[in-house]
Amino acid sequence: MHVTAKADYAVRAVIELADSAQDSPRKVDEVAQAQSIPVSFLENILTQLRSAGIVRSQRGPEGGYWLAHPAEEVNLAQVIRAVEGPLVGVRGQRPEEIEYRGSAESLRQVWVALRANLRKVLEHVTVADVAAGKLPQEILELTKEEEAWHTR
Repeated sequence: MHVTAKADYAVRAVIELADSAQDSPRKVDEVAQAQSIPVSFLENILTQLRSAGIVRSQRGPEGGYWLAHPAEEVNLAQVIRAVEGPLVGVRGQRPEEIEYRGSAESLRQVWVALRANLRKVLEHVTVADVAAGKLPQEILELTKEEEAWHTR
């Protein structure tokens, strides 16, 4: 799986907002500087996250962004879907919409299984987990596998 810069920036921005007080919004430049994200890119991402209901915003001199829900209720899959769409797409389609023939017929099941495993990780890790540095035990167990640390 390839995590795009956009998805990475979105997740980092939301985690940064989780670390903020709920009663005072954060300015775009503050979040951008804290996470080394280009401001123009971040503005677009925050607009998408607002449209998806993950963050909310306030205009004016005291304005900015903050999470629309408690960080414990927002998982990484929601953030990524807000800026990238479905977790696993094949040529712009969902795996269940694709039909293969002949020897490639079972390939659709591979894509569905891949999506299920991504969801298993990304839907079980909340923004609060990452912000607190306390990942769920089943996720930490996956990182203990030697092969998890090697790129192929």
